Amino acid sequence: MAGALYGSFAVTACANDSRGSGKEDEKLKGSKVLVLGGTGRVGGSTAVALSKLSPHLSIAVGGRNREKGAAMVATLGRNSSFVEVDFENAESLKAALDGVDLVVHAAGPFQQTEKCPVLEAAIETKTAYVDVCDDTNYALRAKAFKDKAVAAGIPAITTGGIYPGVSNLMAAELVRVATSESEREPERLRFYYYTAGSGGAGPTILATSFLLLGEDVIAYNKGEKVKLKPFSGMINIDFGKGIGSRDVYLLNLPEVHSAHEILGIPTVSARFGTAPFFWNWGMEIMTNLLPQEFLKDRSKVGEMVQLFDPLVRTVDGFAGERVAMRIDLKCTDGRDTVGLFSHKSLSQCVGTATAAFALAILEGSTQPGVWFPEEPEGIAVEARQILLERASQGTINFVMNKPPWMVETKPKELGLGIYV
Repeated sequence: MAGALYGSFAVTACANDSRGSGKEDEKLKGSKVLVLGGTGRVGGSTAVALSKLSPHLSIAVGGRNREKGAAMVATLGRNSSFVEVDFENAESLKAALDGVDLVVHAAGPFQQTEKCPVLEAAIETKTAYVDVCDDTNYALRAKAFKDKAVAAGIPAITTGGIYPGVSNLMAAELVRVATSESEREPERLRFYYYTAGSGGAGPTILATSFLLLGEDVIAYNKGEKVKLKPFSGMINIDFGKGIGSRDVYLLNLPEVHSAHEILGIPTVSARFGTAPFFWNWGMEIMTNLLPQEFLKDRSKVGEMVQLFDPLVRTVDGFAGERVAMRIDLKCTDGRDTVGLFSHKSLSQCVGTATAAFALAILEGSTQPGVWFPEEPEGIAVEARQILLERASQGTINFVMNKPPWMVETKPKELGLGIYV
């Protein structure tokens, strides 16, 4: 069960934590949420998580396929409905948003898109907004609508999923605790992610991974922006019990930019790895052999996804869906602190995480504007604890503000700064 976040926070196997009933849920009676992409893996998982966390919510599943929509509504039961919507058509979007209090944009991939039509429609119809964007350019484009959202009185969060999303809040809490305990200054923040196979998230995460291979990696070193080759810089990271040590590689992810700018960390980077090991090799080969322009082409990447998807599904059958996040903060006094999150299924926990962001917005934690999760205007500091408690339901392991040696399966540090 979740405990006190501020200081040391450890949650292990909290699958039975309800967090969905009580006074908080009563406040949301009559609220309606539209989940765009709700017939897909991520959107469907979000809709299911919302129905469990807040049974009084009215949930509309937005998509193009009526048959899949009907199946999802049957799964959700009462207080649910299907809305046929064209995500690229402004009038279709505005019609779907009529009478909706919050829209969850889970219709990825977000890479190589030129506009933010769902956010624009949300602002025009005065509908609160959250997306699961995992692309730096899209996130910055969304942030450019901040003034319009403020003028409309609309709260909006971009990158509000699992990673980025929960990972941003974990980083923000590591920084907050470190700076409140003493005059320590954070100097380096590293995001490490691992997913077995596709994590059960299907073709969308496959397309996202391929498209990210076409982007230069943006990282920060002592305050300077640096460009690096995608899927390079491999290191082996210990993700703790249930996951163990995994190889991870540099990728261009939006939390690197937002953590540098908002949290003021001079050195920031993000790495990702998968399993089985040959998927990592395959992505390295693709990065080295295929032109960047090819990997930036959504239609060509879509064709590759169709080609690889049957194989990925087969491999997922024995690779599993486990996911892990490790966030490491190093301060100027030499002390390291770690946040660790692991779960048996990416497709399940991304839905729970996104639902936690949606509920935080509905409960009034977000000010008008467009925000990253770690901005206090996006998720108020005092609202972080309940959001992380909700998001960590069902985790194998959730630990905050611990030294690395306390969470690693083969610790290099035994305590008191003694390394082996």
